[in-house]
Amino acid sequence: MGTQLRKNPSILQLNPNWANLQKKLKSHSPKPSRPSTNNPESGTPTSILGKRKERSNAEFDESRASVNLLTPVNDDFSVTDALAMDCEMVGVSQGNKSALGRVTLVNKWGNVVYDEFVRPIERVVDFRTEISGIRPRDLRKAKDFREVQKKVAELIKGKILVGHALRNDLKVLLLSHPKNDIRDTSEYPPFLGERSRKALRHLAAEFLNVEIQNGEHCPIDDARAAMLLYQKNRKEWEKRVKDQLRIKKKQKKRKTKKKPTEGDDLNVATAI
Repeated sequence: MGTQLRKNPSILQLNPNWANLQKKLKSHSPKPSRPSTNNPESGTPTSILGKRKERSNAEFDESRASVNLLTPVNDDFSVTDALAMDCEMVGVSQGNKSALGRVTLVNKWGNVVYDEFVRPIERVVDFRTEISGIRPRDLRKAKDFREVQKKVAELIKGKILVGHALRNDLKVLLLSHPKNDIRDTSEYPPFLGERSRKALRHLAAEFLNVEIQNGEHCPIDDARAAMLLYQKNRKEWEKRVKDQLRIKKKQKKRKTKKKPTEGDDLNVATAI
């Protein structure tokens, strides 16, 4: 008997009283439920792992929502091939004439490469603070207009210039820029409204899901929004520009061919 128990320990018989107690306990205790991977009512996973995934996804969505898309993702402050510009104006003369009060340039990463308050040539009569965000103290030690104008001209030369309604910014800077190098978010066809051009804040909300210009304008945020709109559509935008240039070249060649040469004019005169 001892030999059998050593060879086959699994067939050891329990005490009858202990066996009966175990049966009673099993009959009165609830059956353990197995963790189910599917909820028959909702059809969604209810396992512990599933819940953990759902929580992590929710936390991830919240963290994404808290991230401002306009915040640069690196610390590269170099002057890139594309620069976005935004200007804030103040009122001079009788207040109805605009003059440059602040100018900001950001690179393609959204990092600021130039940001200066400007002291206009004429006396400021309206700081337009509710929109421009400019106050008298900002212009007390501001740089002279000519100095700022020269610096901006140097920075944007040979660059793709991005912005919203850039004609207004260039006007107050008394500068010009090659039309082929301008990327204006107020004139890009996919951004146009049915009847009129959309404001930058509307484009930012619609295409970037970002709120700007709630109260005083920030030229840094405005320039970053314009740049991001351009970068997200850069491939298609540049294709449109190339196609337009190609069409213009063809039209120019056709006009050149139609123009009569000097020899043709002489032949016509002789025939007459």
